Amino acid sequence: MSIFDRYRKPAVIPTAEQALPGRREKMQVPSLHTVLGKPLEPPFPEGVEQVVFGLGCFWGAERKFWQQQGVYTTAVGYCGGYTPNPSYEEVCSGMTGHNEVVLVAFDPQKLSFSQLLTLFWESHNPTQGMRQGNDVGTQYRSGIYCSTAEQQQTAEASLAVYQQALANEGLPAVTTEIVAAGEFYYAEPYHQQYLDKNPGGYCGLGGTGVSCVL
Repeated sequence: MSIFDRYRKPAVIPTAEQALPGRREKMQVPSLHTVLGKPLEPPFPEGVEQVVFGLGCFWGAERKFWQQQGVYTTAVGYCGGYTPNPSYEEVCSGMTGHNEVVLVAFDPQKLSFSQLLTLFWESHNPTQGMRQGNDVGTQYRSGIYCSTAEQQQTAEASLAVYQQALANEGLPAVTTEIVAAGEFYYAEPYHQQYLDKNPGGYCGLGGTGVSCVL
């Protein structure tokens, strides 16, 4: 039995002491986005802002964001945990603490942060805890990982608005974590823009059907 089988889909995030050790070597990723033709890694042009979202399997989540006018580039990866430079298999074991996430670099002059938040809330079910639909595990939790204090304040205010909208429809409390972004670790090259390379690939995203009006 491998370590990944032993710790398959735990219900709780491990502590830093329990987390897998990871490695020093960073993931090497393609230089350009296959859809947008822009770099996946910083530095980005002046004025471009960054935020990281977790809303379930990152394949479909990334596509949601690269389709928006005003998004400069996107990339999938891992954050919110402890293991440095984790592999996909390690993240799926539940023993890194990381979430599957999408880095979104956007031009706020063309696409506001509030518009991104509306897309985030409406594109998944943020009430499910450590899962998203049939995808179960701590790596599928809902999360917003902010690059500025202003982003965090705006995100927290949007949660309150959407929580009320959900409550009005009889839905349970939001479980989304909203925190300052830590280290973002890029996922393996085959995950980047996966649904552009594999148009018929899996996408498990599904919203609640409740609109988010910010």
